Amino acid sequence: MSDIIKLSIFRYDPEKDEKPFMQSYEVPFSGPGMKLLDALNYIKWHIDGTLTYRRSCGEGACGSDGLNINGINGLGCITPVAGLKQPIHVRPLPSMEVVRDLVVDMDHFFDQYRQIQPWLKTTSPVPENERLQTPAERAELDGSYECILCGCCTTACPSWWWNGDRFLGPAALLQANRWITDSRDEAMGERLDQLEDSFRLYRCHQIMNCMEACPKELNPTAAIDNIKRKILARKS
Repeated sequence: MSDIIKLSIFRYDPEKDEKPFMQSYEVPFSGPGMKLLDALNYIKWHIDGTLTYRRSCGEGACGSDGLNINGINGLGCITPVAGLKQPIHVRPLPSMEVVRDLVVDMDHFFDQYRQIQPWLKTTSPVPENERLQTPAERAELDGSYECILCGCCTTACPSWWWNGDRFLGPAALLQANRWITDSRDEAMGERLDQLEDSFRLYRCHQIMNCMEACPKELNPTAAIDNIKRKILARKS
C-alpha cells in the first residue's frame, strides 16, 4: 500500500460557509492497523486544527464517531484505511442536520430512542434480591443489547430518510424489541400498543440497509419483524 493516504472530507461551518464543500488531505500511512479515526486525528493534530468530528473510546464501543465512509455508514475507529478506495470520501451520517463538518445533530435520534421507554417496566412487587432469568431467557436478548446507538443503521434507512419525523427507525425499534423480549419486563402489551402504528413501526419495508450498516453486525430488520409477529399473534 502507498505510504500516503488520500482523503476527501466534507467541510461545513454554518456560521461562515455559504455551502458545504469537500476538502482534500494527505496523511502518512502508519501501518496495517491504521484506522480511519487515526487519519482524522492526524489531520486534526498536525494539518488542520479546524476539522471537527466526534470521537471518544476509539474501540467501537461508544458509537461517537459514526460516519459515511465511501458511501457506507460505519465507525471511524474500527474501519481500517487499508483496502478503502482512495481518495477516501468521508461525510457526516446522511439525512441528519450538520452542526459542523462531520458532526451531526443527534437530538431527534435520541428523542426517538426515549420514546420506546428503554427501561425495565414492572408491576409485581420488587423481589428481595433481583429479578431472575434462566440462561435461555437471557440468551433471547443477544443481538439487541449490544447496540451502541451510533446511528449508522437508522441513517442508512431510506424509510427513515422519508418519514423520520414519525417512523422510529431501526435503532429505536431494535431497542424496543429488546425490552419486549426481556422476560423480566411486564409491559409487553403497553409497549406493543405504543408501536402499533402505520408510521412508527410499519414504515419498515425490509430494505435491510440497517443490517448492512451496523458495525456490531446486528439485525434490526429481524427485531422489527419480531415486533410485528407479536402484534399479529395477540390478534389471533
